[in-house]
Amino acid sequence: MHRSHHFPTRRESLRVGGLGALGLSLPQLLAAGATGRPTKAKRCIVLFLLGGPAQHSTWDPKPDAPAEIRGEFGPIATVVPGLRIGSIFPKLAKQADKLCLLRAMSTGDNAHSSSGYAMHTGVPHAPLNAEGVNPGAPNDSPALAALVRKFRGDVGGLPGSVRLPMHIFNTDSSVWPGQDAGFLGRASDPWLFRCEPASPTFALPELTLRADVDLERQTGRQNLFRKLDRAPAVPVNAHTETAFDLLSSRAAKVAFDLAKEPPRERDRYGRHQFGQSCLLARRLIEAGVGLVQVNWFRGPEEPADAPCWDSHAKEGQRLKTVLGPTLDDGFSALLEDLSERGMLDDTLVMALSEFGRSPKFNGAAGRDHWGHVFSIALAGGGIRGGQVFGASDKIGAYPKDGKVTPADLTATALHCLGIDPGAEIHDAFKRPVPASRGTILRGIV
Repeated sequence: MHRSHHFPTRRESLRVGGLGALGLSLPQLLAAGATGRPTKAKRCIVLFLLGGPAQHSTWDPKPDAPAEIRGEFGPIATVVPGLRIGSIFPKLAKQADKLCLLRAMSTGDNAHSSSGYAMHTGVPHAPLNAEGVNPGAPNDSPALAALVRKFRGDVGGLPGSVRLPMHIFNTDSSVWPGQDAGFLGRASDPWLFRCEPASPTFALPELTLRADVDLERQTGRQNLFRKLDRAPAVPVNAHTETAFDLLSSRAAKVAFDLAKEPPRERDRYGRHQFGQSCLLARRLIEAGVGLVQVNWFRGPEEPADAPCWDSHAKEGQRLKTVLGPTLDDGFSALLEDLSERGMLDDTLVMALSEFGRSPKFNGAAGRDHWGHVFSIALAGGGIRGGQVFGASDKIGAYPKDGKVTPADLTATALHCLGIDPGAEIHDAFKRPVPASRGTILRGIV
């Protein structure tokens, strides 16, 4: 039978392949997913405080402990009677009625890479205390962001999950496992946008046509790819079509355009990479992205002996001059902004880290890795604010009451987002496994 379809010639196919997916990086990021059911929390923002904040100076101050444990920053009162947090957070103290503090979080793991894997996936790394490990089996469980994308899918040309402004890596440049979809496959990978939103020239290359590709050429290439998609035995990236849609999507470009925010609003979040990333996260969930994870920005100016929140040295100085004010700006502004817009009730906000810090200071006036107990903060999305769940012992060393595991946290987050923690997914061997094996923290929802 005669077929009237025109399939691309080998020359055309090679030409398109040589274009490097049209000069775009988007097709490598795009994927399809399944749509989840609507619920209390429509979206989620994760603030990942890379390095591990000291619980003693942030969410779980110990004013009655000896000086070598309590540190130089005492607690301050909040808007919630009887609830006190570290004095480095004066703005967050005014938003404490929105916060739920989990003071007995525990991984039992003192290595950035492996403890971080557990906090991202809800699954312990095998083995524990493994530093410098990379993604791959057997530690290839999907991150929460990947689960959200799989069950919620993509909306309006925007991805279901996004990570920014960079991926998480150790000082030796090793990339942490647990940041992607793992055995779920790349179709569920959360997008990674490497960017510096506080920079005057902030722009995402993924949303920008190359200088030598005008709209007419873009449309021609799009039509050629459509032909390739119908051609037999010609492998075509299944998500390239969505890449074109995103490039031509006004909504996507507007969502990433921080210049549209009033200067006063940008000032409220803080003119630093973390604050502007938080603002960008708000714009993205407002545009329809299901989950945005803001990783603490690891800039080139970070001290080698205490980068980000990894305060092995001069903890007091770092907390007072850099870490405390930056988090206080961005996190408090995000909570206030979401509340003003009527979005906090259906937006789950989670301020996490891979672990906490040791109770006692070391010889460099810093604290070392500590996964036995630490604190995290939740807000919105069905979480009851103005409360504390769990407690550490008198020196912030071990759980006393209400211990929470990463699996419990993942199960609770999924529950808040309307995703059944027991929902079936399939591992690398196609065996059915639950999305989470944790227990929902009914006391906080």
